[in-house]
Amino acid sequence: MTKIEKIVLSYSGGLDTSIILKWLQETYGCEVVTFTADLGQGEELEPARAKAEMAGVKDIRIVDLREEFVRDFVFPMLRANALYEGQYLLGTSIARPLIAKHLVGIAREVGADAVAHGATGKGNDQIRFELAVNALAPSIKVIAPWRQWNIRSRLQLLEYAEKHRIPVPSDKHGEAPFSTDANLLHTSTEGKILENPAEVAPDHVYQRTVDSVDAPDTPEIITIGFERGDPVSVNGKSMTPAALLTELNELGGRHGIGRLDLVENRFIGMKSRGIYETPGGTILLSAHRGIESITLDRAAAHLKDEIMPRYAELIYNGFWFAPEREMLQALIDHSQAFVSGEVTLRLYKGSASVISRASPCSLYSADLVAFEESTIAFNHHDAEGFIRLNGLRLRSWAARNGR
Repeated sequence: MTKIEKIVLSYSGGLDTSIILKWLQETYGCEVVTFTADLGQGEELEPARAKAEMAGVKDIRIVDLREEFVRDFVFPMLRANALYEGQYLLGTSIARPLIAKHLVGIAREVGADAVAHGATGKGNDQIRFELAVNALAPSIKVIAPWRQWNIRSRLQLLEYAEKHRIPVPSDKHGEAPFSTDANLLHTSTEGKILENPAEVAPDHVYQRTVDSVDAPDTPEIITIGFERGDPVSVNGKSMTPAALLTELNELGGRHGIGRLDLVENRFIGMKSRGIYETPGGTILLSAHRGIESITLDRAAAHLKDEIMPRYAELIYNGFWFAPEREMLQALIDHSQAFVSGEVTLRLYKGSASVISRASPCSLYSADLVAFEESTIAFNHHDAEGFIRLNGLRLRSWAARNGR
């Protein structure tokens, strides 16, 4: 085994990473620095510090990344209207490169020669973490305990914890009903009772949104302001990125917006079923498309829609720091120069519907599209030539086929 002097561990304070912490200390016999990222997961993070202290960790990092997460990762992704496989708003995928970035940053700061994560060998997260480290610091070794140790079951995990006197929550002694990952953009739930896609997910799986059936019977009208493609205000009140997304999460959750039951194709090659709740992100996607509809040129808008699946797939597969994602981001960001204005939406029973949009940069001309006589020069006879030119190849095709 390669000699390791110091490791930075992505540490949640949960059972798995607590066991991983002890295993790293035992296996490598070196100092382990813990890093816990506050991404708005809604959990108290100080217990993670207490658990790390109990394990003898001297350097404990708990970093509030909520503003950076939304400003530098979520908003750039939303400028692209990114959806993986046409549905998934990439809430887990977009958080991993940020965590990896700070793992690498701390490793450089403390002189660590390795970083470690708790992702399993069947999932996407191991790929996302490690591709990010490859791109940012190729000389740093990545340790993935789930691919290295001989623990192969939940029972063995609990036995290891008891042997090393690692506290085990009472609910961990039984079979966990499902696995949850949360951040400011979404909540993701998968595994166990959700593994059969033919079974309806039970109501208690949903944690961030009410059932649309139980949502208020009265619609709520909100207005979101945009500047250069990014949301900056709600109902006229300017907000920081994290505060704005928090506000929209509360509004969307109350109206049952943003639920998704999805069977997706993992990058590693298997299908998996996940339950996602992305209330604020769903509202922002509708609003952003609404403001783009009056500010983007037709060809530019269509080009964005063509590259969006590729862009979303790059994020899902862990290529946030890859040159091709950065190239696409430059194109997307350039398209947003005039995407400014306000969009009004109706929130009602699980839907976020655009009902009006206005922009000082609008390309929409009411005068031009009106059926009444226009003050803008438009010759209806020009349409005849336009149609004949576009129909030329169809007439040639029809003649060859004897029509």
